[in-house]
Amino acid sequence: MSQKISYYTKEGLEKITSELSTLKSKGRSNIAKQIAEARDKGDLSENAEYDAAKDAQGHLEAKIAQLENLLSGARLLDETKIDTSSVSILSKVTIKNKKNKATMTYMLVSEEEADLKAGKISTQSPIGKGLLGKKKGDLAVIKTPAGEIEFEILDIGV
Repeated sequence: MSQKISYYTKEGLEKITSELSTLKSKGRSNIAKQIAEARDKGDLSENAEYDAAKDAQGHLEAKIAQLENLLSGARLLDETKIDTSSVSILSKVTIKNKKNKATMTYMLVSEEEADLKAGKISTQSPIGKGLLGKKKGDLAVIKTPAGEIEFEILDIGV
């Protein structure tokens, strides 16, 4: 399996690293306590608490493995070296919907950092893919689930 490379902001990388650290320490510790408490209650063959705790342990270890895999392909992007002549990952793009004249500003980030409420959209989303490589003043015709939408690139920054 080839390693998937993903690019992150410093904040995004710190968030993932922190979550992994918490799961490895507190998460594993809590699961171990739950398993020990369930084991103390007797016969393991008919102990639903024990089964639930073992299931939770499996889910926790899967999440830890997922985050470790993610971090092994993570690359930190230096925001000072981002070319603002065209849209790329970590670009802050102001676009205008040509149909309804609505103006929006989005930052293009990796899938794992995407958060629409914070104005961060994935480079893998339809809008993100449609904006990549465009320059200020360009028109981007983007296929969305609601149909094709035409956006004008008003500004590109960091």
